[in-house]
Amino acid sequence: MIQSKTLQELADYLGGTVKGNAKLVVDGLAPLDAAGPDKVTFLANPKYAAKVAETMAGAVLMAPGGESYGRNVIEVANPYLGFAKLLTLFYTVAQTPRGVLPEAVLGTNVSLGDAISIYPGVVIGNNVTIGDRVVIHPGAVIYDGVTIGDDCVIHANAVVRERCRLGKRCKLQPGAVIGSDGFGYAPDGSSYYPIPQIGIVVLEDDVEVGANSTVDRAALEVTLIRRGTKLDNLVQIAHNCQIGEDCMIVSQVGIAGSSKIGNHVTLAGQVGIVGHVTIGDNVIVGAQGGVPGSLAGNAYYSGTPVMPHKEWLRAMGTLPKLPDMRKKLHELEKKIAELEARLGKE
Repeated sequence: MIQSKTLQELADYLGGTVKGNAKLVVDGLAPLDAAGPDKVTFLANPKYAAKVAETMAGAVLMAPGGESYGRNVIEVANPYLGFAKLLTLFYTVAQTPRGVLPEAVLGTNVSLGDAISIYPGVVIGNNVTIGDRVVIHPGAVIYDGVTIGDDCVIHANAVVRERCRLGKRCKLQPGAVIGSDGFGYAPDGSSYYPIPQIGIVVLEDDVEVGANSTVDRAALEVTLIRRGTKLDNLVQIAHNCQIGEDCMIVSQVGIAGSSKIGNHVTLAGQVGIVGHVTIGDNVIVGAQGGVPGSLAGNAYYSGTPVMPHKEWLRAMGTLPKLPDMRKKLHELEKKIAELEARLGKE
């Protein structure tokens, strides 16, 4: 059940400051244009600042120094982060541990932590270790020898294959597959011989994997996703890749085998990366970017093949003008030919 809070309580929770009626009681959050007087809204993008004057919200979460238009305000350094934390405060309900429910299937030598919930239809293999407060939803399959750290959540129909390891607080959305075979085949005449993929996948603490995303096991050693990285839905990470800390990998990204991605890298939707390349720290690759080689860090790239983002913007600005430029070039070529012919007669 949602609990009501005063603005001062919310400000204390966020480490912010109230400007206005600190005793006002609210019971939830809503968008700027839909919030009523019992709700808090937020302003993260300055281009919507004028909507603060129109909102009916009881209070606005915003950065210090913004125009309040007479509204109650909770000032925080990062309003978007503050909004996320208030969503957690108001709407996230702690699950009551349910233990191992009937119709879950457990193998031999399974180590179960405290306060777990394992739902009907879950299948857990042999020699599996599951930490405290882990939740495994219906239809999930955990193969032999898997280790799952404390506070992990594995949603319906996700699969963790043999010997893979999950750190603490990892989250797998429905249909995610950790440790599927890498795509490795040796040419054998006109056919292909499958290369056994005997490595594993390791997800470090706080890694999240979106629905129907796949992380392939290494051929020999480890496919590694480091601490705090988030994978969106429908992402493919191939065998032997190493992904750094706190990366954001958006839907339909595909990363080919043995690529190394640095820390705090953002790959927008449908980015494709070839194998055996290195992407430096703090790189951003724009949507549908094609990466054919390694990229230096601390830069923003776009296009296929990728180039520095500002160069890509100039190229895209030129693209609509190409038909006229082609026409003018043809006219110039014709005039030059006429001049050359005239000069040749003199």
